[in-house]
Amino acid sequence: MRRTYWAAGSAVLLALLFAVAATVAAASGGRTAAAAARTPALYSPDAGFARDMAVHHQQAVEMSFLVRDRTQDEAVRSLAYDIANTQANQRGMLLGWLDLWGLPKVLAGEPPMSWMAPAAGGSHGGSGSHGGHAVDGVAAKPGALMPGMATKEEIAALGAAQGRDAEVLFLQLMTDHHKGGVAMARGCAVQCATPAERALAQGMVEAQQSELTLMADMLRARGAAPRG
Repeated sequence: MRRTYWAAGSAVLLALLFAVAATVAAASGGRTAAAAARTPALYSPDAGFARDMAVHHQQAVEMSFLVRDRTQDEAVRSLAYDIANTQANQRGMLLGWLDLWGLPKVLAGEPPMSWMAPAAGGSHGGSGSHGGHAVDGVAAKPGALMPGMATKEEIAALGAAQGRDAEVLFLQLMTDHHKGGVAMARGCAVQCATPAERALAQGMVEAQQSELTLMADMLRARGAAPRG
């Protein structure tokens, strides 16, 4: 804080300055204490969503870069760019919040999706385990970490595909990915206590639902359809 000192100060003026400084310090301390009280707990939905969605988003970015180099179709490349750019930025926000809260980005021993309450589509075990990895009717496939995520084999298949085959596989995998992401984001929009995070989650729901409609149209134009 920049302070202005008068050349000809007086005892009264100095006393007033000290009084103001004490008031500001007290107010600042109160804000700090209030902020600390609002910091999400380690196993809270706010922290759990931030950790899980950061991982979920990272795979979407990876798949988008893969298809970008395997097709010349401008519509698919444009969609892939938008997804990669949006989800990379959102991932940065989620990880930034964890840093701000002083919480780890990775929590050893904690199953994915354990932050989801039954009312939001998840199911808790005694230690917060996520039974079946099913969220809002979207289940994690065998070999996938979270609902909607692709397996290592599917990522490898996308990396080996070219042209139309790569376009169709990307659109199908990203459709599954978005469905899982929407279910997770809905959970945070209901459960998370941090207003900014709830708003981000609701924005994810709306944007990814719009992209789901677009991808269904793009698959139809290629004589294909979403899987399952």
